[in-house]
Amino acid sequence: MTPYDYAVLIFYFGFMLAISWVFRRFVTNVSEYFRGGGKALWWMVGGSAFMVAFSAWTFTGAASKAYSDGWPIVVIYLGNSIGFVINALHFGPRFRQLRVVTSIQAIRTRFGAASEQVFTWMQLPFGLLQAGIWLNALGVFFAAVFGLDLGLTIMATGLVVLFMALIGGSWAVLASDFIQVLILMPVCLAVTVLALLKVGGVGGFFAQVPAAHLDLGQMFSQEFLGLWCLAMILKQIFSTNNLNDANRYLCVKDGRHARWAGFLGAGLFLIGIVIWFVPPMVARILYPDLHAVFPTLKNPEEAAFIAIARDVMPVGMMGLLVSGIFAATMSSMDAGLNKNAGYFIKNFYQPIIRPHASDAHLLCVGKFTTAILGVLVILVGLKLSELRGMNLFTMTQRLGILIGTPILVPLVLGLIVRRTPPWSAWSTVLIGFFCSLCISRFLTPEWAAPLFGYTAPLDDGAREYWRQSIELFGNITVGSAWFLGTTFFWRRTSAEHQASVAEFFVRFNQPIDFAKEEGEGNDARQSSAVGWLCLAYGGFVMLLVLIPNPAIGRLAFLGCGGLVAVIGALLVRSARRGDPQPAPR
Repeated sequence: MTPYDYAVLIFYFGFMLAISWVFRRFVTNVSEYFRGGGKALWWMVGGSAFMVAFSAWTFTGAASKAYSDGWPIVVIYLGNSIGFVINALHFGPRFRQLRVVTSIQAIRTRFGAASEQVFTWMQLPFGLLQAGIWLNALGVFFAAVFGLDLGLTIMATGLVVLFMALIGGSWAVLASDFIQVLILMPVCLAVTVLALLKVGGVGGFFAQVPAAHLDLGQMFSQEFLGLWCLAMILKQIFSTNNLNDANRYLCVKDGRHARWAGFLGAGLFLIGIVIWFVPPMVARILYPDLHAVFPTLKNPEEAAFIAIARDVMPVGMMGLLVSGIFAATMSSMDAGLNKNAGYFIKNFYQPIIRPHASDAHLLCVGKFTTAILGVLVILVGLKLSELRGMNLFTMTQRLGILIGTPILVPLVLGLIVRRTPPWSAWSTVLIGFFCSLCISRFLTPEWAAPLFGYTAPLDDGAREYWRQSIELFGNITVGSAWFLGTTFFWRRTSAEHQASVAEFFVRFNQPIDFAKEEGEGNDARQSSAVGWLCLAYGGFVMLLVLIPNPAIGRLAFLGCGGLVAVIGALLVRSARRGDPQPAPR
């Protein structure tokens, strides 16, 4: 990191504070704070949904998988893209049509008050644990870049994330996400191009990278790899098309805007597959022993992306990359802050503690809750940095499968299967947790190898492929069987519950009439605010062309900044013309 990179970071943090300050005026009630009042435009929601779906873990835990094994990590992000396409074609518009502030309010309508409380108190600790892992990944990235103590880095970055999320709520997150997409993707593209040039271009890359890293035939020859690929695609489809993750579309204007937000997210993930994972594979060529490069890290391969980025990027661009990755993690940590605070306020505090509380009171308590959750996330991140004996990739996968999958099964099937009793959701989760314990204990890799005809000793990679695959398929199979079995009790449920389920699906399938339901939008105000912010940020990035760099480095700054500035100018022009910002047809 050079003084120019630090200057970029200082500007970035000031810019983030400016975004929070600008969008604080958009927040007038609890709905605005937690879901943007259901008024956000498709391009802002699509960019934010994309940013929320990944974090610094992509550049640390996932990059370590690309460095060590090559192409298999791509399967997870391909699954994300497929999941977003399904969002766009079906679930995204319907999630917006639920007409709620938090997704757990929809769970109450679909499964009843008991399930509302069960899922609220399951999501709070699970969200904190997820956010702690993301913060840990961000700490690993920052520690590698700056050479700082990991614990101190986690505390400092966690406090900054908390402060930014606290001031501007969902509007600030949406706006910053969209602007950072415009910066992060071109910067990662620049890293990819420069990394390929470092090894002699595309031809040199194919000639020097370990053959196994690009050998798709391993899907049929590597023990349990094909099974793992199927499991990961299914896992990502479930994780992007369930009732809990309806949150990403609750802030959008209507179904048409939700649809195009989904398509935007899908396209960005397809691009990301190349620009995120080619650089770590180039690092494998140039730095076959990362222990020598990062001797203080427990898992040095998690710094593969950083290693190649700091080698090839022009002076000053590392600051842009670090700020973009920080923004991605801030967006993902919203799941452990604003979203979970919304669960606590709207699904516990208001209905149970203060049912007649004013909106101003709820907004105040919501901000206080966000602060408390932020402190807890920092503590979780610190504890994980002390205890983890496995790498970030394995830790995140295990958590998502063993804990996340049992929660997701009823929240996916509940959107398809209507006639289930109110206890079908929480009982399916309990069965799933019990299944997780049994599978991890009894269906071991050693038990499975003879069944699949594998006689040679299994390596660590094959053992982990089996664990993740069987745990996911086992959870989905057992959980689905139990959930479908509860349909036999539908006729015994109360008339009140049956009416509530009917109301849920009426809303689910009824298009939004924005003018009638929400009144006047603020499209021009959104476009103007984001447009001017883009112009400011794009102009600053273009000024970095003055930093002493080779010509290709100056062109990289000009391209990144120019893209942001042009989009900003188009948004400002649209706002001045008073265009209603319709979604594409």
